[in-house]
Amino acid sequence: MPEDRWQTRFAPDALTDGWRRAGLWDGETLGTKIDRAFRDHPDQMFRVHSLERPWEGSFAELWARTLAVAGGLAARGIGPGDAVAFQLPNWAEAAVTFYAASVLGAVVVPIVHFYGPKEVSYILRRTEVAAFVSAGAFGRRNYLDDLPGVCAGIPSLRVVAVVGTDAASLPAGAITFDTLEDALPRRVHPTVDPDAPAVVAYTSGTTAEPKGVIHSHNTLGAEVRQLGAMQAGGGLPALTGTPLGHFMGMLSALLIPLTRGEQINVIDVWDPGRVLQVMAKYGLSAGSGATYFLTSLLDHPELTDEHRRLLRYVGLGGAAVPPAVTEKATAAGVSVVRMYGSTEHPSITGSRHADERRARLHTDGRPLAGVQIRLLDEDGQPVAQGQPGEIWSRGPDCFIGYTDPALTAAAFDAEGWYRTEDLGVLDGAGFLTITDRKKDIIIRGGENVSAAEVEELLLSVLPDLLEVAVIAVPDPRLGEKVGALLRLAPGRAEPTVESVRRLLLEAGLGRQKLPEYLEAVEDFPRTSTGKIMKAELRRQAAARHAP
Repeated sequence: MPEDRWQTRFAPDALTDGWRRAGLWDGETLGTKIDRAFRDHPDQMFRVHSLERPWEGSFAELWARTLAVAGGLAARGIGPGDAVAFQLPNWAEAAVTFYAASVLGAVVVPIVHFYGPKEVSYILRRTEVAAFVSAGAFGRRNYLDDLPGVCAGIPSLRVVAVVGTDAASLPAGAITFDTLEDALPRRVHPTVDPDAPAVVAYTSGTTAEPKGVIHSHNTLGAEVRQLGAMQAGGGLPALTGTPLGHFMGMLSALLIPLTRGEQINVIDVWDPGRVLQVMAKYGLSAGSGATYFLTSLLDHPELTDEHRRLLRYVGLGGAAVPPAVTEKATAAGVSVVRMYGSTEHPSITGSRHADERRARLHTDGRPLAGVQIRLLDEDGQPVAQGQPGEIWSRGPDCFIGYTDPALTAAAFDAEGWYRTEDLGVLDGAGFLTITDRKKDIIIRGGENVSAAEVEELLLSVLPDLLEVAVIAVPDPRLGEKVGALLRLAPGRAEPTVESVRRLLLEAGLGRQKLPEYLEAVEDFPRTSTGKIMKAELRRQAAARHAP
């Protein structure tokens, strides 16, 4: 693979030199960090709390599996710079694949397990993936049925391995994960530039296709130290329900506790009742991340005082955090901190449990180590204190570009500032509060859903549809859900939500992106140039669906 296949950006030397002097960039590769952590903490435990595919073992046992898979990949020609993707639930094999690819110096491409075949095929092709590890089946999803179409016509793809199935069930050319793991252990120390890509994490945004967000070894290392130092969970071992195929799940489960020598606990299905059982049995905290994780536990009838003790400290982010949620959590004895970031710039601001109540509950915190922010108006001029403006950021954990160079060029200016397209207000003490966003996305349970992608598919599967606006609809459980407003041809009957969801599933859309609210409209509010005024539609939806 050519090392320059993505036109990444690099921040000005004055910035990066300062990050290096301050130790924010340490020049170590991801593989080096992982190798050292496993060797330093062989007796620590890794647990997968799954009813379908449970696993428990020491770091030494997990490391042995990692080196075996690294050997299996290397024997099939996978090495430094190659892209290795996996689409797996929160199983041990997801961790093993991530770690094995990293120690080989490969670029890891985690894919959330609920992405549909259309999205996965695009990711494999766009990233020029050389090796792909997939589940055979999980819950209602049979990945094997999709695999031939997903992998068709991708010349870079040399290895396809499947977890949880036998060889007789595989499509032509694929191997079982057990076959991949049945190899001589391979520990290598490849020469890899710490400024080179380490992970490409895909996220939905304003474009119809997922965006490939590229992080280097240095930016990932900075984020691991930054987020780990926040101690949002109060120091207790945590149970992670966020998918390991999501950037934040990868960070919070596979990297931060490993490098800190702490036990790792993941669960593949977020069933609040079972989560409470696992918490009590193993003494784990939970509930950090998107607000849904916390509220689903606080609202559960089996919540006890022992659970409340384990929920004493929680960090919330990934989507807007309503003050009603933080006040409710506080009343239940939970100390909440809020954080703001994205896959592109993961930790821009955050608060700490020692901060005063107003800052913790009603703002998104101050800029973290090495991070700078500025708020600009529509003309690119700084706004006055207390006035809303668009947030621009830069820092040691900010990504180095997208797989699409046009998106990279649009996201950064010449001084290394990243345009978040979010709006916020800074107070006199330097605390930031997010007030709105320009990005046309829905954040459902912490997962980004591209409105443009859903709109595009709706127009293709509904022949009577003239126009559509997909917007965020407030939801007390998930924060936001996907709503679709349809302008149909005259005299055409409004389709049911169920029929539309079925058509979109058949078209390859991921289940988490399916509309949960549908409404036919005669027309839309428009600008003077005829554009649909989505901000007004969101305002109307917020008023109609306010809890």
